[in-house]
Amino acid sequence: MFDIITFGSAANDIFIKIKNHKLVSDNDFSAGKGICFSFGSKIEIDEIAFATGGGGTNTAVAFALQGFKTAFCGNIGEDIAGERILKELKEYGVNTSLVAKSKKPTNHSIIFQGQERTILAYRGASEDVTDFAWGKLKAKWFYIASLSQNVGKIIDIALSHKTKIVLNPGKVQLPNEILSKADILVLNQEEAAFLTKLSYNDEHEVFKKIDEICPGIAIMTKGSAGVTVSDGKYLYSAKPIPSDIVDTTGAGDSFASGFVSGYIRSKGDIVYSIQFGIANASGCLSKLGSKPGLLKNGQEFVKVEVKKEECQINGLCQPKHEA
Repeated sequence: MFDIITFGSAANDIFIKIKNHKLVSDNDFSAGKGICFSFGSKIEIDEIAFATGGGGTNTAVAFALQGFKTAFCGNIGEDIAGERILKELKEYGVNTSLVAKSKKPTNHSIIFQGQERTILAYRGASEDVTDFAWGKLKAKWFYIASLSQNVGKIIDIALSHKTKIVLNPGKVQLPNEILSKADILVLNQEEAAFLTKLSYNDEHEVFKKIDEICPGIAIMTKGSAGVTVSDGKYLYSAKPIPSDIVDTTGAGDSFASGFVSGYIRSKGDIVYSIQFGIANASGCLSKLGSKPGLLKNGQEFVKVEVKKEECQINGLCQPKHEA
């Protein structure tokens, strides 16, 4: 039996820097701005770097580095990118026996580096519907990253084996009855707002709604503003560690995997889990790519201050219902 099986995407990330472009303001873009290149021209790339990514592999590597017996379950293509991902997972100590091969190419992301990242994403093999080796999915914990297929079946297997569930869903899984099955639910601000139909700035009301949906621990990551966590009894919040940021790719995955690692190791100490998650994310942010900066087992780290408020006093979150 594994300690943790992660489910999610596996991708080949290509990081590029291009000086010869312009930012154009246009309300037709969702962000109000767009990147503009000269039409019909060959655009020179100033810098390029390669790494592996995807929520499933990012978290698998993080758990393996913490000494947990870890397997990754997901799809890759029958191509060079897929083989590279498999090779790297094995080097990090991740079991790859549950990986399936797809006729579709491996996922790819082209990441324009800068103050605000822009990503071109090809969702290939990871979007394939696959019959995994269902009988081999035995672990103490399942970490389910953003998936559009097979989530219901994975949840059913977890429940039948009394496996703990960490759910870090994408918008395609929101809203969904599967959220109520999570022992730990991880959302970013945009996902929390989408789920609750409230502004994420109205944090107190957002957590009231999330706590009604999810009987477990609810986490809302807030980028440079830090994180807020509810266990139904207390609301916890913390800021990031001040540091120079090289790359934000995989920051959310590194916090979530760090939090879960800390939670398992400390037997449920949420303050410690937040501190470890933030330290893991800080390490990730210090390197290019989502894996090189992750903390290793036993590595010392800076513990941030965590604020703790009692829900019943300030009414910020709903009391959880005991199962």
